[in-house]
Amino acid sequence: MLSSSARRGAAVLLSAAVLTTLSACGAAPDQKSGGAGAKTGVQPSAAASVADFGSMEALVAAAQKEGKLNVIALPPDWANYGEIIKAFEAKYKIKVNSENPDASSADEIAAVKSRKGQDRAPDVLDLGIAFARSGAAEKLFAPYKVTAWDKIPVSQKDADARWYNDYGGYVSIGCDAARIATCPKTFADLLKPEYKGKVALNGNPTKSGSAFGGVYAASLANKGSFADIQPGIDFFGQLKKSGNFIPVESTPATVEKGETPISIDWDYLNAGYAEQFKGKGVDWKVTVPADGVFAQFYSQAINVDAPNPAAARLWMEFLYSAEGQNLWLKGHARPVLLPLMTEDGTADKDAVTKLPQVQGTPAFPASAELDRAKATLAEKWDKALS
Repeated sequence: MLSSSARRGAAVLLSAAVLTTLSACGAAPDQKSGGAGAKTGVQPSAAASVADFGSMEALVAAAQKEGKLNVIALPPDWANYGEIIKAFEAKYKIKVNSENPDASSADEIAAVKSRKGQDRAPDVLDLGIAFARSGAAEKLFAPYKVTAWDKIPVSQKDADARWYNDYGGYVSIGCDAARIATCPKTFADLLKPEYKGKVALNGNPTKSGSAFGGVYAASLANKGSFADIQPGIDFFGQLKKSGNFIPVESTPATVEKGETPISIDWDYLNAGYAEQFKGKGVDWKVTVPADGVFAQFYSQAINVDAPNPAAARLWMEFLYSAEGQNLWLKGHARPVLLPLMTEDGTADKDAVTKLPQVQGTPAFPASAELDRAKATLAEKWDKALS
């Protein structure tokens, strides 16, 4: 389970290297057509729904004709992606090429641009919401409405179907009770002297969506707002000065070794650590801090130049089916269709009971607020933590 950390944590280290690698790959375009879309005559690359293929069976046939799907930035331990990929391959007999699972959202966008027209370009993307919105604005994504489109809340999708939210969770505090006498439960607790040299983030918030969420949550806990992330930056600056914050990007490996005994991370990842390290000397407790409730979803999108356009659309259909949604839920994430699935009885009830408890109702920043927060972090984070 080493890779999950890197998706957010290694972003700082990997982004430059990945960009270099991807750019260096260059190569002449070798995109293939993907074949016609069944009897409708609509090319898979232009299909905006299953109807454009004629039927679900026709979509499956078109995807199987392509035979493969290129994905990027999907750690097998992140929200149960390992099982999701295996289930998709087994169900549809389509090979999934999973490249650079440790990549960040920024790396995904870079791959779409640098590999335009290449057979190795990613077909689908799993992005932080800010990157989903900016990528759509750059016309990098193909509009496609999955069969479950109408069930996705309006607030969780792009009106033009260029991206839609998939799964999410809450910023949480993970703590090894085997090493910490009293685990912190709030952001205010993290400032206590007893946590000197103990508190870690999971990456650089200027590149990592999950670390970005940690700073946003800290801002809300310190009289900030979605429009003002500065209190969150100040909070981590204060943690740094007190010696509580350590510049170690928490990973499953650092958690297991006790190097990051307190880690601010998504609750579904922290819950996964609790399960993974049970019986290995790690007593990992998970708390969603009541003074800084911040939830966020990741988003799915299809590369507008996907080399395997039918497989890309079938992948989306799979993710937004009850089977796909429950696989995310099994990974302790909260799939976007969970409320409806709870009502209609299709949600995995056992998995629901394992979700961390949350107080309060989440709200979500607007696009302009996210852009402002990203710009503020880019300008002030390094200085605050220097």
